[in-house]
Amino acid sequence: MDFEIARHNMLEQQIRTWEVFDQKILGAIGSLHREDFMPDEYRDLALADTPIPLAHGQVTMTPGTEARMLQSLDLTTTDKVLEIGTGSGYVSALLAVLCDSVISLDIFEDFTTGAGAKATRHGIRNLEFICDDGVNGYAYRAPYDVIVMTGSIPEITPALREQLSEGGRLFAIVGRSPVMEATVVTRQSGNIFTTTGIFETDLPPLIGVNDRPEFII
Repeated sequence: MDFEIARHNMLEQQIRTWEVFDQKILGAIGSLHREDFMPDEYRDLALADTPIPLAHGQVTMTPGTEARMLQSLDLTTTDKVLEIGTGSGYVSALLAVLCDSVISLDIFEDFTTGAGAKATRHGIRNLEFICDDGVNGYAYRAPYDVIVMTGSIPEITPALREQLSEGGRLFAIVGRSPVMEATVVTRQSGNIFTTTGIFETDLPPLIGVNDRPEFII
């Protein structure tokens, strides 16, 4: 398989068509090879417009969803990031390329150790993987300029919002299948938060979330 042709097609047919035009994000996706982070048996599908199965019944986002998520966060090179849900480690690595530092949490140790090895092979050193339950964030190292949740949740809790710095942004896919919305919460100042819906999608839930009858944004 010619991955460079597939990468070009992914950028042009999946990512740009989703109105992702931020050059720093396109550059990071173009230079960091997604196939290197996927399970070997799915390597040839790494650049396709489909979720990739992972261990423990987990799946990746599609490349278009990952790119749209990154663009919605208005990332800067000074951002301190918390990622909840390491998965393959590809999004973790993209965040590290685009930001100052990243802490990535996952409940499965094989995900964190595997992703750490992949990041090391790519020379990425501003990325720390921790095996822990991140449903309520990681208050020990807060505040964060950016919080990214790579599994869906029924609500954005006050505990998560309180870990944002002033001006900080939190990305989460909120709701219940099949109706979910990718959402960005921004901490304007103090206890003033704004919420912006970005796009509709459907994503498996983050393990351990409380499925409450109502959710708060």
